[in-house]
Amino acid sequence: MPGRLLAVAALTAALIPGVAGAASAGPEPGQAAIPGYLIQSSAKVSDDASVSKPGFDAKGWYPVGSQSTVYAGLLANGRYSDPFYSTNMKNVPAADFKVPWWYRADLKVADPSQRTYLDISGVLSKADIWVNGTRVATKDDVNGPYTRHDLDVTKQVHEGVNSVAFKVYPNDPNNDLSMGWIDWAQTPPDQNMGLAREIVVRHSGPVALRGAHVVTKLNVPALDHADLTAKADVRNDSDSAVRATVSGTVAGKPVSQDVSLAAHEKKTVSFPVVGVDKPQVWWPAGMGGQPMQQLDLTATVGGTTSDASHSSFGIRDVKAPLNSSGGRQYVVNGKPLMIKGGGWSPDLLLRWDAGRAADKLAYVKNLGLNTVRLEGHIEPDAFFDLADRMGVLTMPGWECCDKWEGQVNGDEKGEPWTEADYPIAKASMTAEAERLRDHPSVLSFHIGSDFAPDARIEKGYLDALSAADWPAAVISAASAKASPKLGPSGMKMNGPYDYVPPNYWYDKAHKDAGGAWNFNSETSAGPDIPTMDTLKRMMTPAELETLWKNPAAPQYHRSESETFANLKIFGDALAGRYGKPTGLDDFVRKAQLAQYENVRAEFESHSRNFTDSKDPSTGLIYWMLNSGWTSLHWQLFDAYLDQNGSYFGAKKANEPLHIQYSYDTRSAEVVNSTTKKASGLTATVELFNTDGTKKFSKTKKDFSVNGGGAHAKALDIGSVSGLSSTYLAKLVLTDSAGKEVSRNVYWLSTKDDKLNWSKSDWYYTPTSSYADLSGLSKLGAAKVATTATSAPGPDGTTVTTVKLTNTSSGKTPAFMVDTHLVDSAGTPVLPVSWSDNQVSLWPGESVTLTATYRTADLHGSAPSVRVAGWNTGTQTVRG
Repeated sequence: MPGRLLAVAALTAALIPGVAGAASAGPEPGQAAIPGYLIQSSAKVSDDASVSKPGFDAKGWYPVGSQSTVYAGLLANGRYSDPFYSTNMKNVPAADFKVPWWYRADLKVADPSQRTYLDISGVLSKADIWVNGTRVATKDDVNGPYTRHDLDVTKQVHEGVNSVAFKVYPNDPNNDLSMGWIDWAQTPPDQNMGLAREIVVRHSGPVALRGAHVVTKLNVPALDHADLTAKADVRNDSDSAVRATVSGTVAGKPVSQDVSLAAHEKKTVSFPVVGVDKPQVWWPAGMGGQPMQQLDLTATVGGTTSDASHSSFGIRDVKAPLNSSGGRQYVVNGKPLMIKGGGWSPDLLLRWDAGRAADKLAYVKNLGLNTVRLEGHIEPDAFFDLADRMGVLTMPGWECCDKWEGQVNGDEKGEPWTEADYPIAKASMTAEAERLRDHPSVLSFHIGSDFAPDARIEKGYLDALSAADWPAAVISAASAKASPKLGPSGMKMNGPYDYVPPNYWYDKAHKDAGGAWNFNSETSAGPDIPTMDTLKRMMTPAELETLWKNPAAPQYHRSESETFANLKIFGDALAGRYGKPTGLDDFVRKAQLAQYENVRAEFESHSRNFTDSKDPSTGLIYWMLNSGWTSLHWQLFDAYLDQNGSYFGAKKANEPLHIQYSYDTRSAEVVNSTTKKASGLTATVELFNTDGTKKFSKTKKDFSVNGGGAHAKALDIGSVSGLSSTYLAKLVLTDSAGKEVSRNVYWLSTKDDKLNWSKSDWYYTPTSSYADLSGLSKLGAAKVATTATSAPGPDGTTVTTVKLTNTSSGKTPAFMVDTHLVDSAGTPVLPVSWSDNQVSLWPGESVTLTATYRTADLHGSAPSVRVAGWNTGTQTVRG
């Protein structure tokens, strides 16, 4: 564990220089994760008890890591071909996973006089637990990936080698309170059966410490004082009464308390309040720092250490009231915050990789986002440690569309609850609340998604949260539903989930739609076609041919849902707006334009409306941030961490100080998401025909915009005569020193997209007539001169600086010039953090871009930069 956590810190610091210490201090004393297992189908085992006996012959079993599903483990052992390519996963026989699978491991016990525990969670979906030939728990006891079990196996173990075995039963999300993939992706053939979290072995004396945490009360808005109350469960697991002393420090200040415990008694110790003046307050990234405090406790009996606990916490305050329009408004440390985020997806096979998680969270920050929503698939502890230290907010909650909502979702998927489900649900809530409560990055918990829980389910959740001293908001649903006690969610889930044009997002008139008002908990225009590099890694040539020639054909890499099985809606819009694709390359480049403009408009509209007096937009969760596999939809970056038009459209929209075009008012607005007022600004808008002729130019000087998400109209554009049916708009914002701080280029049409609101469905609103952007094909050729130089950066990185100059002699801009960092084989170097990308330059204009990446990811190759624009051709320059 220590090595893994140190690796996370190094990877995070490398991708985003200045982010250090990205992992917690490591495992607590007296505990260690089981490092790996051997697995085998129960169909090949005749005697259950024998599996957990030392010396069991496991010849032919498959070695797997500390966290592995069955399919992931078999894949790692070479049993199957790459599931991310073509339809390989479809060909895996699901029958192999209809029976339980065994996980077995040996562990050594050095001192049998100490007590030994198995700390178990993350089982999909249930398991029998065996130790040295004795079954210590059944699948009725260990049921659900979120329940946590502290099994005392002291009587079953002995000095030396011991064996443990987990008989893991098949996962069925419609019948189990577990995890499923809904319509996000194709479901793995084993339905993720296995161990998704590490199983930890603990050792202690007669008294065990569990559940140590800190209840924080911050004086808001002054932020000048905090009261810290440390608590811990102290449990005597011996057969005799004991007197223990629990002592330690809270944020460096000493605490101590004596406690008397009868045999097998547990008490919750609450220490006297520790007051801290001028506390180090934790803030989301961009609003301040992310200092973490330490809680260190030790339980001693007769002067001898029995157990110890070390954990981190942050001092911050989160509120989430409903505003006057009924929307959920998050407030952190007394400051209202526009939530801008995406839906988080783990790896499709639940393969945990702390470094990869750090890379994805680094992308969140590079995109200018502040939040990730975890609808189910709630990640391990290391994920939240990373989020804490990187300042990325998280919104965990239960998932929709399966057993979790089976009691309240009518005739949709997910079986109604039985009596056995209620205690599992409450135990799941208890375990997650206790696990997440000290993480300052956790904003809230959604106890419902598409549906809110009924009174009985809600009571179980709320009782569990209250008992756990839950410090953050609790939200009844991600949709516009209400639960009996919490009331309205303050959120909406009106879609869309498939293609709509950019002007859709500015709508406020249709209250059953997904325009920029209220808190939009999950929404996007659906398809997000990856780069050509990724497409060639994930699909066969024949599949790629079908992709561009027949978007109405079923696409395995979209969704197992019939609603999202193909790309017809997107394909029709692409042909209708940009012109029918002439080949795969043309399809992909037009898709990148469509995605860039759409994602940009989605974020820009919501950001502009954040401070509206009526129906403000308080939050936006893009559906989704990423995909767990090679996908054709719902992702701002792909499974290989490559960045397409969607990524850079979002990054552009979420600039801290940003000039943007408003489709509804035909005006230029400036949005200031920084914490300070911006003054002395100058905004310029220019419109150009596709032949390069300038048809409009207007400037506004010396104006200001307040911070905290405020916006101000800079210029009205109005009606302009003589424009070609497709035209370009260049918007530039400079600061008081004349330095360019925001530049934004739009491709627009004199013919607007028309939406057929009366035909709206839950997943999209049809477009009755399309804007005409086909004129982009008439842009003349432009020349771009490129220079690239590389130099060592901090923390094991390399920084490549790229200068692009439009050297054309005419009036034609170099349109949407994409830069990709590649190695000597032309393969993208990923992950990478670009300062900007996919830029447009008029003749004589230059721009300097930087790419920061881990030097090790070059694998000894020299870096190069591949430059490809809409009308510039492609060139590769050594860096």
